[in-house]
This record gives sequence, structure tokens and C-alpha cells, in this order.
Amino acid sequence: MESGLNFIDLILEASVLVQLVMLTLVGMSVASWAIIFQRRSVIAEAQSDARKFEQQFWSGMDLGKLYNEITARSGSSKGLEALFVAGFKEFARHKKNNTGSANMILDGTHRSMRVALSREVEKLESSLSFLATVGSISPYIGLFGTVWGIMNAFIALGNVKQATLQMVAPGIAEALIATAMGLFAAIPAVMAYNRFAKHVEKLEVNYANFMEEFANILHRQAATLVESKTNVSA
Repeated sequence: MESGLNFIDLILEASVLVQLVMLTLVGMSVASWAIIFQRRSVIAEAQSDARKFEQQFWSGMDLGKLYNEITARSGSSKGLEALFVAGFKEFARHKKNNTGSANMILDGTHRSMRVALSREVEKLESSLSFLATVGSISPYIGLFGTVWGIMNAFIALGNVKQATLQMVAPGIAEALIATAMGLFAAIPAVMAYNRFAKHVEKLEVNYANFMEEFANILHRQAATLVESKTNVSA
């Protein structure tokens, strides 16, 4: 026994406003899925790059040689490499100019790395706010389409003498599709946002820990450099 209600027909026969609501939700869903796949690739690459750089950094390789290798590559550095380049560049500048105490050198390198850290986290968080927005407002947009559709269905009932379920069912069904589409857009966006936000937070902690460890190494080198200058002057 075939049903008289067809999903495609219900969408096509819906009111213009409800169709606009559905079209908006489809567009938001497509955009959010595009961002989900793009952010997934970016964050996975950032995690892989961080692991590789840490292995290289802690292998005992000369920091000056590592800095020259990174800066010699085409393209800008990113992730932990960006923090390393920012800190070592500032340290090398102070070392070359022979200016300041060890604490002054450390403050300069710290500021440079904090700026680099902020930029890298901002890159990782790019477009996540859109996923949060989709997850927050999609159900309400769908609910608005549902309320409007049901309202029109009941208004139409006022023009007939005898109302039946068969008469009101299509209007209610097409209205409920808007709610379903709103949930379809919101659920993946919320799940992806929570997952990506957690990964970005872990990466930020990893970056911050590396920054402190690298700053300690540079501070020791700066203290040794200042001490050697003092001995030479004496």
C-alpha cells in the first residue's frame, strides 16, 4: 500500500518561505561539511608536523643549523617551527648586537614567541566559529520553518467545513522536514566543533610547553654569553 506523501513532492509543494528555510539549511550544511573536511586535514597536519619537529629539535641538533635549514626552505614556517624561528631569530639579533642582560634577552624571545603562538592558534581556530554558529542556530531556523508551515496548514483548515487528517498531513509533514533538516545541519557541526576545539586546545598546550622549554634553553645560552663577555671585559 503506497503512501500518498512523497518526500521530494512535499519539499516542492511547500510554501516559498519554508523552501527558503530548507535551502538555507542545505547551504549551511554543505558549508559546514566543507569546513569539517578542511579543518580535519589542517589539524591532522599540524599534529604530525609538531611530532616531527619535536623529534628533530630534541635529537641534539645544533640550533643554529636547525634555524638555517628551516629558513632556507621555500614558504613560511608554521606550528612549532614558527615558534622556534621567532624565538631564535630574536635571540640571534640580541646576540649579534651584544645588547642586554640574559633576562632582557629572554623577555625579547618570549614576546616574539608569544606573538607567533597567538598567530598559529588563530590559524588552527579559523572557521571553527562558523561550525559553532551552524550548530547553535540551525535547529531554530528549522523550527521557524516548521512553525510557519504548521501555521499555514491550520489556516487552510479554516477554509473547509470538515477537516480530515488526510488534508492536514501534507502541510504538517512538509513543515516537520524543516526541523529535520535543521538537526541534520546542526548535529555534525556541533560534534565537529567540540572535537576540533579539543584538538586545538591540546596543540596550544603543546606549543606553550615547547615555548617554555625552548626559552629556558635560550636563557641558559644567554647567561653563558653574558658571563663570557663579563670575564673578557674583566
